[in-house]
Amino acid sequence: MNLKKLKLTFGLLAGSLTILPLVSLDQCLAHSSSDDGLLIAEKRRTLKVRIEHDVVQADDLMLKGKYGDAESMYKQALQRNKNSVPATVGYGMALAKQFKLDGAKAQFEKALQMDPRNAMAHAGLAMVMYNGLQSSSQTVRANQDAILRNAEAECKQGLAIDPGMPEAHYTLGNVYRTQGRVDEALSEYKEASRLDPEYSEAFAGVGLVNMNKGQWADAVTAFKQAIQLSSGNSTAHYGLGRTYFKQGLYDDALKELNTSLYQHRESAPVRLTRGEVYAAQGNTVAAVREFQEAISIKPETPEAYINIADIRENRGDLEDAIAQLRSGTELMPDNSVLRGRIADLSLKLEKLDQAIAEYQKVLAVDPGNGAAAQGLTRAYYMKAAKDANSSFFVSNEFEQAKASIDNAVKMNPNNMELRLAQLKLRIMMGDPVDLSQVQPPTNDGERIAYAEALLAQNKFADADQQLNTVITNAKDAKDAFAVGDLALMIKDLKNAEAAYKKGGTFPGADKRAARGLNLVAKAKDGARQDLTLADDLSKRKQLQSAMDKYHAAIYENPRVAESRLGAGKTLEQLKPSLSKDLKEAIVQYKAYLALAPELPPKEKEKIEKKIEKLQEKAFKLEQKEKGK
Repeated sequence: MNLKKLKLTFGLLAGSLTILPLVSLDQCLAHSSSDDGLLIAEKRRTLKVRIEHDVVQADDLMLKGKYGDAESMYKQALQRNKNSVPATVGYGMALAKQFKLDGAKAQFEKALQMDPRNAMAHAGLAMVMYNGLQSSSQTVRANQDAILRNAEAECKQGLAIDPGMPEAHYTLGNVYRTQGRVDEALSEYKEASRLDPEYSEAFAGVGLVNMNKGQWADAVTAFKQAIQLSSGNSTAHYGLGRTYFKQGLYDDALKELNTSLYQHRESAPVRLTRGEVYAAQGNTVAAVREFQEAISIKPETPEAYINIADIRENRGDLEDAIAQLRSGTELMPDNSVLRGRIADLSLKLEKLDQAIAEYQKVLAVDPGNGAAAQGLTRAYYMKAAKDANSSFFVSNEFEQAKASIDNAVKMNPNNMELRLAQLKLRIMMGDPVDLSQVQPPTNDGERIAYAEALLAQNKFADADQQLNTVITNAKDAKDAFAVGDLALMIKDLKNAEAAYKKGGTFPGADKRAARGLNLVAKAKDGARQDLTLADDLSKRKQLQSAMDKYHAAIYENPRVAESRLGAGKTLEQLKPSLSKDLKEAIVQYKAYLALAPELPPKEKEKIEKKIEKLQEKAFKLEQKEKGK
């Protein structure tokens, strides 16, 4: 709050108002002797002076940050004259600074009843509305947009009366920043600082906007200026600490954050950032403690749940990570970030139906969410690989997913990653798709999506080119492990292994790399065991059981040529002969050729002729089946 302006405003109001008893002096004189009239006039003058003195004293206490003492002084003035507008507004401000928001609101509303054009009362009411958003009340959270609009209206009404109120400009800046209108917020903060060059909070607001824009140098300058004007500005210390954190200056960050926390103990953002600093330093125990503190202060802090989940995930505790995120969704059921992370982790655990359900919940709330649309496609890709029959392609569930992704593409027509996800679905449904006609990817996100579409067509060499570029581009362990985790999830073990090895070259990442490589080795071993069993069952003519094991082997490691060849041969032998089995045999033989580029020419020609015959036979069988 700009107390300098507040004091000036109150002083002007107190000096211009004539504070009277319940009846006017003229009325008293009309019913009294001259002596009585003089006595009443003297009492009126004395009362007026005492009230003005109380208000001025209270203003001084506010300037010194002694809000409790100021509250008492304003209250004392109101006891002498309950109709004093300056004392009423001052009382409201003193209550607001102590976060006694209900009481402050009542005082501002009372002041506006007495004087509807009291600019400071409008500004104070807006401040109460804005600060009230820190409440964990479900009602407040549900009506945040409306509350912000009302606060904006109150600020503008106050500024229409008195455009020179720095406090109103500052509060309007806070409203705009919360609404995401950062440029307008910056303009309001700058106007507040122009009106009062000693207004510390305004400079802190400028710093917050610059920080959110990633303009670190400008943010540091603004925060330091705010602190120079008022060392007790906890927001400025927090902002400077967070900016240092973003710059990798962890010790400097903790110093500023600790100062901010000392000044304001119940600050969820400070606790959250301290946790992020500790996590970056590798002190995960302290980090989790800080994140939990942030949640205890403000349970609706999604970043805290996500950070705890990240720590659990990095330890390999994916189930615990999901549990942390679900505790967040109990309070924020429509939070698409939390739902999306649950879906991603469920996918890693191969809980495909659970992942699909979570992605669909995200798309129901945020239809244009590209990450959820891609995740949903990835989940179906994995389900298709795992489900030998792929019967869900004609189910209502799949049609709904297709509609969701089509809608996401419609809302983001220029998003290449979404278009590739859409094409991937068509490939999975058996539609002919020529990926060579697709515009070449220009960033790593597009390269990954393009590689996944290529893998769906068993174009392994082309997919390797895209993923090799992504792995080479990894600038730190986190980037490399993200690629490794994705590749492992879609069973691209070759690129998963390469990514984990790349991640292991960064300092302090050896254990995480070892865990990833162990998972790759485990998947390869499982696929090898299933292939051995499948070959044995096929030799014994237990063909259906053999196919179950071939499918398992291919799902666990799609790049093993022998699994593809064995599956193709076994599918040919199944009785009765069905078009769907022959079509799958064709797919397996084509995959075999792609995975065995060094195959002798005669053997390659033999497989190609087999594919041609199977295509003709499958077509005839399909026509016959349709005629039944």
